[in-house]
Amino acid sequence: MTTPLRIRPVTDADFAPWLVLWEGYNAFYGRHGASALDPAITRVSWQRFLDPAESMFACVAEVDGALCGLVHFLHHRSTTRIEPVCYLQDLFTAEAARGRGIARALIEHVYAHARAAGVRRVYWQTQAGNATARALYDRLARHAGFIVYAHDL
Repeated sequence: MTTPLRIRPVTDADFAPWLVLWEGYNAFYGRHGASALDPAITRVSWQRFLDPAESMFACVAEVDGALCGLVHFLHHRSTTRIEPVCYLQDLFTAEAARGRGIARALIEHVYAHARAAGVRRVYWQTQAGNATARALYDRLARHAGFIVYAHDL
């Protein structure tokens, strides 16, 4: 019998299975092989997730003791609000676990975390062609119509 889905913050012991999910997420967005993230970025991000002084958070979805999804988010100040806002930066469900409501549960977990912290806005971005994810996102949030620009220095 399958145990219920459990969503919880990462612990130090989660690094190896989290890393599998993290690498899957990065591969989905084309960051693998020659374009893979520098391992130092992964190492520092992991350290930040475990540091209670940081406003970066990582949670995982777990079924039957196995990690099957991840979500990373952070709180930051905004010029349009007094209270902080929450940026849901990374969301990923293992391919074998998709279609089971895990992504929805992870997003709703972020909503609950934000609410408890006094945050009243959660936002995120995805690629325009990510149709499967966008179908879910359209049910859980409002697309504000913004286009994202980025420039690495």
